[in-house]
Amino acid sequence: MYILIGLLAVAFLISFWMGYKRLLRLQHLNQRRVINGFIGVMVLLTLMTIGQGLEIVTEHIAARFTMFLYSGVAGFFVGFAVKMVFLRQEVETVEYLYRSFWTEAAPTLIAILVIAFGLYRTGLVTFGPYTGIGITSGLSLLGFGLFGLTVRIVPEFRRKGILILDQLVPWEQVVSYKWESEDVIQIDYYTEDKKLTDFTTYIPTKDRLTIERLLGKKLKEHEQERKKMMDLHKGENG
Repeated sequence: MYILIGLLAVAFLISFWMGYKRLLRLQHLNQRRVINGFIGVMVLLTLMTIGQGLEIVTEHIAARFTMFLYSGVAGFFVGFAVKMVFLRQEVETVEYLYRSFWTEAAPTLIAILVIAFGLYRTGLVTFGPYTGIGITSGLSLLGFGLFGLTVRIVPEFRRKGILILDQLVPWEQVVSYKWESEDVIQIDYYTEDKKLTDFTTYIPTKDRLTIERLLGKKLKEHEQERKKMMDLHKGENG
């Protein structure tokens, strides 16, 4: 029992480190990767089911494997959530954030419900029964709920940069902006590997002047830093 708990803790800590280092980011996900991941999981579960049917994989082994899987998921999402908390502290206060029920209250409510269900799965709410599958699956839900509380679905314009989901864009990497439509803005910026890209986001018409003033101010403040970075990038390519 103690050996199993120790191994589960190791799995949790390793995946916590992976989540904290954000080895897998939301920006890395695309339709192909999501589909391939889903297919991989379904193939694995199918093989385990077949193995159990042929009595190659015992129920005991399947349960232990599932517990390790849940522990890994829990560690990854908890590590990711902790990293996001530190990232927010790094870029300091919010200077603009589009707030509405669907972008703020609804995701927060869903995350809290996931956390509550996770606590229920662990058996803590009902004071038992406590099972390995129940505890580890509950922890994975808790981790996912914490992740949901720390990642916003709209960009956060903060004092030292822009948080786009789980990605931090320092102001010196922001190049320009333009309005795609009356209430949709496109912001061009350099990624960490010096690639020029952009993102678009909805800005209510009433906030248009506010965001233009903020972006104009930040672009002017970091003009020299941005120029040096762009000159260095041109020199490397040249």
